[in-house]
Amino acid sequence: MTTATNKLAPIAVLVAAAALVALPFVGSDSLIQFGINTLLLASLAQAWNIIGGYAGYASFGNSVFYGLGSYGVGIAMVQWQLPFGVGMAMGAGLAVIFACSLGVAVLRLRGHYFAIATLAMSQVMTAIVSNIGIAGQNIGLVLPPLNNDRLFYGLALALLAAVTLTVFWLTRSRFGFGLIAIRENEEGAAVMGVNTTLYKVLAFTLAGIFSALAGGIHAYWITFIDPASAFDITLNVQMIIMAVFGGPGTVFGPIVGAFVLSGVSEFLSSEVTNIAGLFFGAVIVAAVVLMPRGLADIMRNVRRTGWRYFMQNIRAHKL
Repeated sequence: MTTATNKLAPIAVLVAAAALVALPFVGSDSLIQFGINTLLLASLAQAWNIIGGYAGYASFGNSVFYGLGSYGVGIAMVQWQLPFGVGMAMGAGLAVIFACSLGVAVLRLRGHYFAIATLAMSQVMTAIVSNIGIAGQNIGLVLPPLNNDRLFYGLALALLAAVTLTVFWLTRSRFGFGLIAIRENEEGAAVMGVNTTLYKVLAFTLAGIFSALAGGIHAYWITFIDPASAFDITLNVQMIIMAVFGGPGTVFGPIVGAFVLSGVSEFLSSEVTNIAGLFFGAVIVAAVVLMPRGLADIMRNVRRTGWRYFMQNIRAHKL
């Protein structure tokens, strides 16, 4: 059974990739727009997977990188009349500076202390940007419109491919093995010669770069940014839920989680609007209690253990 599954996995990936490439040529405008949003969310979930899934540091600060990428594009295009590509580079550069300068200090914290510290970063950045004139202060910035959803879809798909290839590289590189060692036992990893501070900062920086690029694409797509939306903490919660639901520390788990939850959320928002807001809360409870390692872990174990898999997780939480 395992051998057959391993053989079918590459075929499923190729079919899914072909469908994503073909969608903007055969799908409706609304479907393409849904695809852009979902691809960007999948990229964010995959970027969080680098620091949260592989390094084991549950960051609530990736929305800061997303906001920096948005403002990098916004300031470059609106205030300095520079091309979109320059703005993307500016946003990524800001993310690198931020990750390297604050990562050394913040990544010394662990557990809920690290989560609280990264959570506070979003609020601090919102307050700072709200008082910077070149960033439009509280009013925000209006970017020049570009009515080309196919282009933005292609950019979002390329970004998802890039971050997924990076995660795939982690599974086969010394750097990736070092991050996994940190996640499992940081003290033991340090004893074995892993430079834990350097590895964590690099992982934080990688996650920041991809998050910033997603923010830059989204900013140009919607043509408007302001501090509250650019550094929205709920976006960070969404990317964490999607990664955890699909399977943190796996190559395709966050992507599957993003597509499944985006699809269900879109359906609830349009068909059952009264309970749409409760959906992600219910997903958190279900994911933590029934499948703490996500859909990817279910696929590996449920065929062998059946319902005992869920019962074991329930007993582990003393329910």
